Amino acid sequence: MLVKCTTRHVHIYSATVKDDRLVESETELTLDLDPDNEFNWSASAVEKVNQKFAELVASYKGADLTDYNVRRIGSDLEHFIRSLLQKGEITYNLNHRVLNYSMGLPQVINTEAEEK
Repeated sequence: MLVKCTTRHVHIYSATVKDDRLVESETELTLDLDPDNEFNWSASAVEKVNQKFAELVASYKGADLTDYNVRRIGSDLEHFIRSLLQKGEITYNLNHRVLNYSMGLPQVINTEAEEK
C-alpha cells in the first residue's frame, strides 16, 4: 500500500522512482521537494534538506511505515525548510504564480537605516 505525506513544500511517498514512475515500496521513501517551486534553492540548501530527510528516515528505522510516521517526517522537514528561509539560505521565488508567503513574510533589510 502506498503511504504518502503531502505538505505544501514536501511530498513523501513510500515508493521509488523507476522510469519516471513511482513504484510502491515497503522499505524506501522518496522525497519530492518544493513541487510548486515556491522557493529559490541553492545546491547546498537542497543537499541540507536531503541530509535532514535521510536523518529523519534513519531515526524511524525499525518502526512501521505508517501514515503517522511519514507525516511526522514531512512536518519536521517543513520546520527545517522554514529555518533555512529564516537564515536566508533560501528565498521566495518572486516569479511564483501565487505569492502567499506561506512560511512568513520575507525579511526586508532597511539599508538606509544601516547607512546612518
